[in-house]
Amino acid sequence: MRSTVNFAFPWAALKALALVLSMSALTHARATEVPMGPGEVVTQATDRILAIVQEAKGYFDTDPDRYFTAIGSELDAVVDFRGFARGVMGDYASGARYRTLDEAGRERLKSQLNDFTAVLRDNVIRTYSRGLLAFGGSQIEVGETEFSPDNNKVASVISYVSGEGDNPYVLKYQMGQYRDGSWKLRNLIIENINLGEIYRGQFAASAADFDGDLDRVIAQWDQTQSEDEAEGDSNASE
Repeated sequence: MRSTVNFAFPWAALKALALVLSMSALTHARATEVPMGPGEVVTQATDRILAIVQEAKGYFDTDPDRYFTAIGSELDAVVDFRGFARGVMGDYASGARYRTLDEAGRERLKSQLNDFTAVLRDNVIRTYSRGLLAFGGSQIEVGETEFSPDNNKVASVISYVSGEGDNPYVLKYQMGQYRDGSWKLRNLIIENINLGEIYRGQFAASAADFDGDLDRVIAQWDQTQSEDEAEGDSNASE
């Protein structure tokens, strides 16, 4: 089960591929009467997303918004960005905190969650879409699926990305099954780097820097994430 593309392999693009393939996979599951298993979902998504990327290389320089829109449409169909944003906000958007607020505070928190969802959505789409265009020269093999021994609705799908080095990058898609039977991404681990924990840590650190002013955190988030991605691309190319 390998898909091959023929252009260079940076670290940021690996994160891009992992995130977008996982989140986009549900499109195929919805097209069938019987929901696919988590391994099938990831496998079928690979060819679809790489085809979008290959096509975009022919028009991105002159019409980048067309590409961002295509990726955005894929993600919007399968990702609960609001739930993802709430998870990144951690305790700041928890039910426990919500219950301690008065009516005005609850409305403000809802507004902040909406604002952060929009910022995070735009950042994910643009940052990772750009990374995908730089991805290449590699083979992707979807490996084993590991179901939780305590809950058969939780699973990890292991994938291997072979680049220029001798050892493949190992991706772990942590997925959950929902009431309609579909499998969706809950978290990503890349070479033992837990992306969900990293995002939550970044949000918490920023909130501490701004004395808990979530409006300032949200206003700065997109800029901070863009700078982090640019630095990652620079380090990957050295």
